[in-house]
Amino acid sequence: MNFPENLKYTKDHEWIKTEDNIGIIGITDYAQSELGDIVYVDISSELTDVIKGESFGTIEAVKTVSEMYAPCSGKLLEINPKLNDEPQLINTDPYGEGWIIKIELKDKNELNDLLDAKVYREQIGQ
Repeated sequence: MNFPENLKYTKDHEWIKTEDNIGIIGITDYAQSELGDIVYVDISSELTDVIKGESFGTIEAVKTVSEMYAPCSGKLLEINPKLNDEPQLINTDPYGEGWIIKIELKDKNELNDLLDAKVYREQIGQ
């Protein structure tokens, strides 16, 4: 399994990559493998802000539906449009084409509460 060192992780299996004041968020390789074949991503069209630790949508796999939780708070900038037709991108490229949302970070200090790759790997027993 792949856990890029340049990302921060949550205990709930989301990742965030920051570029200046922008956060790109998705689910980890571990999470997608546990879910199985992803068939649908549901994020409300009315969502304008995400709040750290709160659900910003659900991800549906053949076996189950799972909540996704925001690693940081911020203003929603974009939902990955490719996931409408190709939700399986999360399975094949969870850290690239399978990103889920982009936000404008409200408080970069919230990143300090997240896990680095080493601690995340230990948490999942890798």
